[in-house]
Amino acid sequence: MSTATPQKFEFQAEIKQLLDIVIHSLYTEKEIFVRELVSNASDALEKLRHLQLTEITTDETAKTVTIQDFGLGMTRAELVENLGTIAHSGSKAFLKALGESGAKNSNLIGQFGVGFYSAFMVAKSVKVYTHSWRKDEAGQLWSSDGSGSYEIEEAADQRRGCKIVVELKDECADYAKEWRMKEILTRYSAFVGFPITLNGTKLTNIQALWLRNKAEIKDEEYTEFYKFQAHAHDEPRYRLHFSADAPLAINALLFVPQENTEKLGFARLEPSVALYCRKVLIDPQPKDLLPEWLRFLKGVVDSEDLPLNISRETMQDKALIEKLSKVITKRFLKLLEEEAAQRADAFHGFYAQFGLFLKEGAALDFTHKDQLVKLLRFESSLTEKGKTTTLADYVSRLKDGQKEIYYLCAPNREAIESGPYLEGFKARNLEVLFCYEAVDEYVFNNVREFDGKKFLSADHADVKLEDVPQSGEALGEAELKELTKWLQDTLGAQVAEVKSSDRLVGSPALATNADKFLSPQMRRMMRAMKKPGEAEEPVKVNLEINPRHAVIKKLATLRTADADKAELVAEQLLDNALIAAGLLEDPSRMIARLNKLLESV
Repeated sequence: MSTATPQKFEFQAEIKQLLDIVIHSLYTEKEIFVRELVSNASDALEKLRHLQLTEITTDETAKTVTIQDFGLGMTRAELVENLGTIAHSGSKAFLKALGESGAKNSNLIGQFGVGFYSAFMVAKSVKVYTHSWRKDEAGQLWSSDGSGSYEIEEAADQRRGCKIVVELKDECADYAKEWRMKEILTRYSAFVGFPITLNGTKLTNIQALWLRNKAEIKDEEYTEFYKFQAHAHDEPRYRLHFSADAPLAINALLFVPQENTEKLGFARLEPSVALYCRKVLIDPQPKDLLPEWLRFLKGVVDSEDLPLNISRETMQDKALIEKLSKVITKRFLKLLEEEAAQRADAFHGFYAQFGLFLKEGAALDFTHKDQLVKLLRFESSLTEKGKTTTLADYVSRLKDGQKEIYYLCAPNREAIESGPYLEGFKARNLEVLFCYEAVDEYVFNNVREFDGKKFLSADHADVKLEDVPQSGEALGEAELKELTKWLQDTLGAQVAEVKSSDRLVGSPALATNADKFLSPQMRRMMRAMKKPGEAEEPVKVNLEINPRHAVIKKLATLRTADADKAELVAEQLLDNALIAAGLLEDPSRMIARLNKLLESV
């Protein structure tokens, strides 16, 4: 109850300007006003060092939201200073006073005199009932509709602290609904340091585990926190909990889920490591906090050193965010390195789900490329099905003089082992990495080399293999020369070159891509992205033939005995090679040709 005539004040000119900015453009979401007012209440409690609580009351009928704390409170002079003058802030002034005394309190958040004005985005009017902790001070009522002035009058029967009553605009009446308020509090203020009650019911108090000593936290607590933060039902596969003081003050708690939902066919993952500043949510999905390839991570990063702009919603210093990103990324990569070395089977399970993200990082993240490449795993011609090898282990098994790391891309192991490209390498005991994902060749093309050894596709035209003894009599040199020339003339523009192969053992022929910059895998990727009706570049290949194979020797004879049939066989030989290379784009001609060949049997 008022005991004196209200005294009217004009807002400082800068405050009027600030109010206009706050109401119309500063914040992206109106619901932010709840976070700001709750944070202010937390500040007040922190300053008084009393383990009190913040009470929130909603009234749908009256269309009001009331937020009350029993903390520091304000005098009349402090109301004018903090709520009527731009350059003053209760928290800011308090931190300055602590700094001058050599103390530090990192639990204080925000700027009272700024966040408070966010209430006017949703309010017809705002009333602040307050009573200072100082003795002999009267209770006060501050009120304003945000239009340019405010009133202050004495108010009797006020408890210590502040009670803010927000009368909502009609279009914002939704915030007076209990379920809506609970949703906002859970999202933004779940970890504030003091309990919150909503309409008399204490909300679940979630501990900010990332700020606690990990030696004191049980696995069950971590799992419960993960399920809450990530909206998950499973248990995390990995977790990383660390603190750092330099180059930034960081407290981070990160989790790797069990499943990669992108692999299951769901939409591309959005960043899910939330950014906090002293336990208050700044951004639930910060896009620049971590590299894109780490979008599968869940968790929390909290840094008191972040210079935030006045709305707390946007980071100002990108260089500082990049430092934060590097620290977290390196810590996570170190965790993966340790897991790969110490718990290989568990890491294999992780890699089966999330290896694609590591490959994406290796190809695109130059800063962390070297660490990521060491974590890549592939099956190879020397491993059992389902078993993988590292690039470092591959290099340790190189033959003397070998300067390349060979790989083959195909949908599965069976396709590689049944194709013609592997046989020459097996005959020479050269290991070949097996790559089953379309991105693999893109990774190798971008990474280029490992430990000084260049990556080279085993089906590349530039592959040169040393001679090895082979069984069976080959075509004579003159006869072979005539056959290759005849094939070149017969196949025409379909082939760039026909030559004898030094890498075929059991197959009659193979096709290598004549375009060094457009592999079969890359052609398939481009074909998938091609717009309907868009023309496609014709395939041009080099054809290598095996002069010891029965089919080639019979063709050499057939070309003079039955030219028409020999031409059909030559065409079929090329198509078979194109199929093995994954380059045959139109099988219709082949079917018609096979029918002709069958007729002649």
